[in-house]
Amino acid sequence: MAESRIKSLFKRDIKTVWDVVTSLTDYGWRSDLSKIETVSENKFIEYTKDSYATEFNVTVCDKYSRWEFDIENSNIKGHWIGLFSQKEECTEIEFIERAEAKKFFMKPFVKGYLKKQQEQYVFDLKKALEL
Repeated sequence: MAESRIKSLFKRDIKTVWDVVTSLTDYGWRSDLSKIETVSENKFIEYTKDSYATEFNVTVCDKYSRWEFDIENSNIKGHWIGLFSQKEECTEIEFIERAEAKKFFMKPFVKGYLKKQQEQYVFDLKKALEL
């Protein structure tokens, strides 16, 4: 199973960062998404600009601290962990994603894919929080 981690510090309070990251209705800041469909309280589906769907099943939601979910689409299956902590006047996030390829030939590309996705997400998040 491939794993990718990313940490970042934002000059915003933890409530603001948490609210932006966990919102399933205000996702316009995400450059990779066309829409999010809420299926139930703990399940949602994200669609890329190319209409590629990924299902998310929330497994842990400790407000302002930890958000976790299982992830699955036609190419990968895995788990995502988001850790949030207040550092004086800033908020630190750490996102950990573990996934495995469903197709053998894709196995060598999973870690690079996860890293690229995380970098784009944090880049978009930084822009959203600067507004």
